[in-house]
Amino acid sequence: MKHPTSKDYEQLCAEIWEHNRLYYVENRPTISDEEFDHLLKNLEEMEKAHPEWISPTSPTQRVNESLTKGFQVVVHRVPMLSLANTYSKDEIAEFIKRIQKLTPNKSLAFSCELKMDGIAISARYEEGLFVQGVTRGDGRRGDDITVNMRTIQGLPLQLYGKDIPRLLEVRGEVFMRHAVFKALNDEKSRAGEPLWANPRNATGGSLKLLDPREVARRQLSIVFYGIAEDSSDTLKSQYHSHEFLRSHGLPILQQHALCHSLDEIWEFAEKVRTLRSHLEYDIDGIVIKIDALHEQKRLGNTGKSPRWAIAYKFAAEQAATRIQDITVQVGRTGILTPVAELDPVLIAGSTVSRATLHNEDEIRRKDIRIGDIVTIEKGGDVIPKVVSVKIDMRPETSVSWRMPEQCPSCGAKIVRTSGEVAVRCPNSSGCPEQHLRRIIYFAGKEALDIENLGEKNIEQLIRKGFVRRPSDIYRLTEEQLYQLDGFKSKSVHNLMESIDKSRDVTLERFIMALGIKHIGTGTAELLANKAGSIETLMTMSGEELMSIDGIGEKVAGAVLEYFADKHHREEIHDLLSLGVKPHSKVIKSYQEHPFNGKNFVLTGSLENYTRMAAAGLIKERGGKVIDTVSKKTDFVIAGESPGSKLEKALALGVAILSEEQFVSLL
Repeated sequence: MKHPTSKDYEQLCAEIWEHNRLYYVENRPTISDEEFDHLLKNLEEMEKAHPEWISPTSPTQRVNESLTKGFQVVVHRVPMLSLANTYSKDEIAEFIKRIQKLTPNKSLAFSCELKMDGIAISARYEEGLFVQGVTRGDGRRGDDITVNMRTIQGLPLQLYGKDIPRLLEVRGEVFMRHAVFKALNDEKSRAGEPLWANPRNATGGSLKLLDPREVARRQLSIVFYGIAEDSSDTLKSQYHSHEFLRSHGLPILQQHALCHSLDEIWEFAEKVRTLRSHLEYDIDGIVIKIDALHEQKRLGNTGKSPRWAIAYKFAAEQAATRIQDITVQVGRTGILTPVAELDPVLIAGSTVSRATLHNEDEIRRKDIRIGDIVTIEKGGDVIPKVVSVKIDMRPETSVSWRMPEQCPSCGAKIVRTSGEVAVRCPNSSGCPEQHLRRIIYFAGKEALDIENLGEKNIEQLIRKGFVRRPSDIYRLTEEQLYQLDGFKSKSVHNLMESIDKSRDVTLERFIMALGIKHIGTGTAELLANKAGSIETLMTMSGEELMSIDGIGEKVAGAVLEYFADKHHREEIHDLLSLGVKPHSKVIKSYQEHPFNGKNFVLTGSLENYTRMAAAGLIKERGGKVIDTVSKKTDFVIAGESPGSKLEKALALGVAILSEEQFVSLL
């Protein structure tokens, strides 16, 4: 096989981007996921062999390796205003009348679109390249989330097609699909963590994470529906802007209509209302806009909203049902969560039979009781919640519900901590449900990520006595697995292979798997980077732990408490002896180097290095590479066409290095 050339590399990049466009924009993939992954793997191997070829727009360059320090505030060139809301056909009619009074054209057309229930964003492209992503914020100023937006698979880093505008700023929405939301919430449930209320909350929280690798894991999606700036200035119609966006590789919503009357608008709204329960993402209504872009510009905005557009919002879908019982779930950390067991009822396209009641205070506030007829709705149309109780239908024999004084799993007396809403089972070592949840968490995606070892299989393994603690997973034999329901030769082989593969794990994932209180993915990485090994972490003092930037007294105390337990230490030693090898990412550091402890920003194109290669050299010498210029920036390395980062650095008095100066300092 011939050695690949840089032209082969460029062609492979183009091929992968084309498949990405066909999948996310055209919704007609021409290859399987496995074939796509194979192409991506080939590209990664090329880049490993030839790092000098790597382009910032390569399909592999979505996720930055470094944490961000926060989010810089950006002033929107064109304000991102929120829409005024309507809730009835009559209110839509009033909107149309107001518009007709403000314009001489009485036969206006309206572009109607889905109203996404996500996070509004703006994306800026210069010379066809994605250069900045910003949240709506207060409409005038938003947070720069460029690094996190790059992780969204549906977002093209380079525009596609002919006649690409020199400058294009587009407006859209970042959202989370129902299947992704459910899978992530299932992880949180197994981990004993509070659930997200709805996909919108999950999306908003994900975009504000400081670790772009974690953002990438959240599998966010994106669509575009508006244009803020377009240097080509060729578009005249909002309705036709969807095709314009799609033609340049930007994902759009397929459902939109050009309407000429109130009845046509209402027909579209009713069609969408019927469609709503079948969509794989959340919407909460439709958006009605004047179609002619010159009319939009002429009408302008009020202080808060555009005069030329309005949202018609659907009411949340609700249903009435009876609470048969209130049960209590026990999480891996011992937190007790009450759950309403309902008479099954159809709502928003699915049958609901359970609803979380969150905690005892929530039950008291709404006075929820067993036997009550309640109104439920899906929070964000996904998680069922009890909205209200029909008190007038309550039986006279009804009594208030109280949290049990004993754990329903082990019988231990529950503990209430002053200042906390949650109540806990303190029997961490002897509670069967906590034990089950901890092992499920240990094998889950945030931790050891053992494929084919789901909750049901773990329940079987525990019930048969094959697994009593996490290390027993690595003692399992094929003979034992053949005794599980539904396990045949292939499933046994796959699980044994997954278990063996999980032995090679990063230190931060191993720390996560231990289930130490207050330790999330970011904190685990901070601990892993400082300690370098699990053995070192086990011996660190409180002072050493709190000297780590980002680790406070509460986390340090939880780490010390965990490793003070001899059973925990013994379990870790058993895992290591069974071949689990937690490894830390080693970054060679030159302690005496002038880059050590300094913050760098790279801008423009370097002649002899890709950005990734330059960043690697800086990190080897103890420096940090960040994405935005601030007062905390020590150096900006400026190549050709540096852009606004150089201007900001000059304004703040940050030291500027040319490529030659950078090389001389290496």
